[in-house]
Amino acid sequence: MSLFIDTTYRSNATEIMDDFSMKGELLRDTLDKLGKINKWLGGNHVTIDGVKQLLNNQHKTKTYTILDLGCGHGDMLRLLADYGRSYGFKFNLIGIDANEDAVAYAQELSTDYSELSFQHLDIFSKEFKSLDFDIALSTLLLHHFKSDDIKRLLNELISKASIGIVVNDLHRSKLAYGLFKLLGLVISNDMIVQDGLTSILRAFKRKDLESYSNQLQLKSQISWKWAFRFQWLIRT
Repeated sequence: MSLFIDTTYRSNATEIMDDFSMKGELLRDTLDKLGKINKWLGGNHVTIDGVKQLLNNQHKTKTYTILDLGCGHGDMLRLLADYGRSYGFKFNLIGIDANEDAVAYAQELSTDYSELSFQHLDIFSKEFKSLDFDIALSTLLLHHFKSDDIKRLLNELISKASIGIVVNDLHRSKLAYGLFKLLGLVISNDMIVQDGLTSILRAFKRKDLESYSNQLQLKSQISWKWAFRFQWLIRT
């Protein structure tokens, strides 16, 4: 089978991780390995750097509330908490995930971080809409949704975020697909390999993000980052 595939259009295929009832050892192993892969490939830095840019010239006397949508086991928020502690920022960090077991696991792993809390919420629910925050993080989340839901979510976030939004998501490309297929040969988790390939096919080209930005009239900045990521900063 060829390493490469047509990536002209976004795929509508579903991922195993889209089953929010998933729990147990497989889920936790998957979250752990995904965290390591993001670290190895520099994906975590894309989000942290986006937060740094949004907080540039902001006062350190204020406590900033930051939401992490689809937080998984909370690794991004723990990294952000470490950054805040190192650079004198006061954070109220809230992880949101639709998977109840992922939230429980994140809580277990974050006992040393008093600035972190986690909520089992649907991001399209009334409960989510009641939250107030300064910055929203969307790391490898948007590609799970169809275009109408992406625009719906972005509209909601724009109306509530006092500073902005950091989107870190995948670049849909033949090369990214081929390289991840090779990487999959050394990943001992079939779910990660299958979902990873599907994620790339559901991901974005720059023109997709530019189209959303134009349709929603956003003040945004789109940058390509290694490894095959887009950093999309939206300022409110």
